[in-house]
Amino acid sequence: MSGPSRRTLARALEALADFSEPSAALEQYLTPPEIAAHVCHQARMQDDLTGWVVDLGTGTGMLAIGASLAGAERVVGVDVDPDALALAEANAARIDEAGRDGLLEWVRGDATRPPLSVGDTDVTVVSNPPFGAQRGNRHADREFLETARSIADVSYTIHNEGSQEFVESFAADEGGDVTHAFRAEFSIANRFEFHTDAERTLEAEVFRIEW
Repeated sequence: MSGPSRRTLARALEALADFSEPSAALEQYLTPPEIAAHVCHQARMQDDLTGWVVDLGTGTGMLAIGASLAGAERVVGVDVDPDALALAEANAARIDEAGRDGLLEWVRGDATRPPLSVGDTDVTVVSNPPFGAQRGNRHADREFLETARSIADVSYTIHNEGSQEFVESFAADEGGDVTHAFRAEFSIANRFEFHTDAERTLEAEVFRIEW
């Protein structure tokens, strides 16, 4: 499948706007364009964009829009926050190709129980789930993986550093197989009262799982 280079994707995604009033409870952080471009480029190279692509917890729409730009046939971004969906839609409008031909849709709903019926279509999940750093969000990424396992043939998920053992164990228990893993830097700007640094860089890990 032909499509834009990873660098071209990243450049396009740099135009997307961040949350103006992010929710700490929902751990709303902008997915870095470089990581989103890497995920979507990898998905294209693996031929994972031929069916539905579902972005669980789409937030700013970064991964959904990236998948659309990378050549996905149909993309659905799911988020529980209507303000996030409005931002994602506005971000898609910034890039004409992302919303062309009605291939990019936004659905309000809980990403751990998405209101979708995908039938027999191949599904690829892309997601930057909460890392579980906030009280009440512990193991939030596990719930996103459970959803991916239930609806997807393949998933790409971003996790906090040190998650490989957990992700591989979860996948194995559910009949999945981690086929690719790579590390990525996740820059977080100061946005909440409990942040003490102007900007902090976290080490993240990305996993492709075949279910």
